[in-house]
Amino acid sequence: MNATAAINSYNKVGKESAVNGADPHELISMLFQGALLAIADAKDEIARKETAAKGKSISKAIAIIGEGLNASLDLRVGGDLAQNLSALYSYMVSRLVAANLNNDIAALDEVTRLLTELAGAWNDIRPQVVQTSLQANASAQAQRAYRSA
Repeated sequence: MNATAAINSYNKVGKESAVNGADPHELISMLFQGALLAIADAKDEIARKETAAKGKSISKAIAIIGEGLNASLDLRVGGDLAQNLSALYSYMVSRLVAANLNNDIAALDEVTRLLTELAGAWNDIRPQVVQTSLQANASAQAQRAYRSA
């Protein structure tokens, strides 16, 4: 095994371990990070005129946004917020398609800005999510203890 293959294997195991140990909130944060990294890669690949690699990176970002972030929304329960996020994710995907076709750095920057703002807001609510989860776990434990007593 050459050094590059070994590094790639190590990175893959590290990512899989992080995903397996993550709670739902962390998984969404990882999707934001993955999309942002893919877009940053695409910008570098445009600069280096690596068309195939750029296409692969933008396709990865599109998949993360469309099949990850958008698919994670519950449109029935989430109301207007979920509907608006879904529309925003669709807009981002269309901007990424345009960026891919036209090597449009401005479109990549726009999607990066939008994702960064959403990721920041998502990460800001983390303490509330953790507190709610802890309270739910404590309540479930108390109910189990009551039933077994």
